[in-house]
Amino acid sequence: MYALIDCNNFYVSCERVFNPSMSNRPVIVLSNNDGCVISRSNEAKALGIKMGVPFFQIQDAIRKYNIAVYSTNFTLYGDMSERVMSTLSEQVPDMEIYSVDEAFLHLDGINDLNEYCKQIVHKTRKSTGIPVSIGVAPTKTLAKIANHFAKKYKGYKDVCLIDTENKRIKALQQTPIGEVWGIGRRSQKKLSYYGVHTAFDFTQKSRSWVRSKMTVVGERTWLELQGISCIEKDDLSDDKKQICTSRSFGQPIKDYDTLISAVAELAAHCASKLRKQKSVTKAIYVFVQTSRFAEDSYMPSKMIPLSFYTADTAEIIGHCRRALDLVFLPDVPYKRAGVILMDIFNDNYIQRDMFDPVDRDKQQRLSKVMDTITKKNGRESIKLAIQGTGYRDYIRQEHLSKCYTTNLNDIIQIKV
Repeated sequence: MYALIDCNNFYVSCERVFNPSMSNRPVIVLSNNDGCVISRSNEAKALGIKMGVPFFQIQDAIRKYNIAVYSTNFTLYGDMSERVMSTLSEQVPDMEIYSVDEAFLHLDGINDLNEYCKQIVHKTRKSTGIPVSIGVAPTKTLAKIANHFAKKYKGYKDVCLIDTENKRIKALQQTPIGEVWGIGRRSQKKLSYYGVHTAFDFTQKSRSWVRSKMTVVGERTWLELQGISCIEKDDLSDDKKQICTSRSFGQPIKDYDTLISAVAELAAHCASKLRKQKSVTKAIYVFVQTSRFAEDSYMPSKMIPLSFYTADTAEIIGHCRRALDLVFLPDVPYKRAGVILMDIFNDNYIQRDMFDPVDRDKQQRLSKVMDTITKKNGRESIKLAIQGTGYRDYIRQEHLSKCYTTNLNDIIQIKV
């Protein structure tokens, strides 16, 4: 049996951990530059606040219903995610982290699954302050469906089990085909054309029909909904073939030093992600962009192929600077910048080059030390001088909370 554990309204829940007064108040979290809504509390959902709605369109509702607003605080959310996953790893023999707020747990050999999962929910909430829901089923796709019911219906008390054939059929009949894990928008449209509106309708099609219309991926989803597990651990690997980090600026940047500081920061994030998945890159793509609404919109970009594979922050930033130097025009108002790492491979499969002028072992040791310091004290604790801080004045985060768990200056003080 598999269990999918999912943090409820994760970004909102992270903010509420350190501000209990928000527990019953509608809360929303905004995207980069406070652009649109990307996380909502249940109270905000009940008020009709839609996911992705632009922030400026809901100003009246915010004032009318006293909705609390937060800018995204990825430093806080990332650290809280690690705390949740660490707590889970102590309670189960095997788990697969699927995303920042989701993980699959392997529960083979557990007798009383319902009680066992309730203990996990209780301990995770007690240890981290983050509320979670669990869906349990014979396959990962069915576990996803079960988790949806655990969140939607309070009667389940955060734990829903699909452990009988009757429960499986009933769950599939109540699940729209578009909500099934693995069914994209295109597939949903195609299936609707053939009269498939629920997950149950899908399972009533023959296996050969599914393969002919949706290839092997659709067939795998069909098998999972039938209760036949066929998604292996490697299928959920989050190792990316491309790593992209980009930012929009609240106000245009014309100054080169400020722009290179922003690009360097983006490159550092990419390099950190690259090392986290134990990979290296051999190609770097850098782009900058003016407002796309301007009449003379300008979006130059440059690809830099590398001679040797690398995951070193300083080396990657150096190549990004080369790229920016080739496309930068003075006095142009840039509203966005991004860095994409390409040609990515697992570091274990890369053969060292005897003509490489860089001491890669020394480089890796330095990167490991920097990553350790960053993980312990936050991303602002150590960085290259070129990353600077000046560009942050151009990022709109008017509702940013503190980094309670990673910055000593932001630790909550209790006065007795």
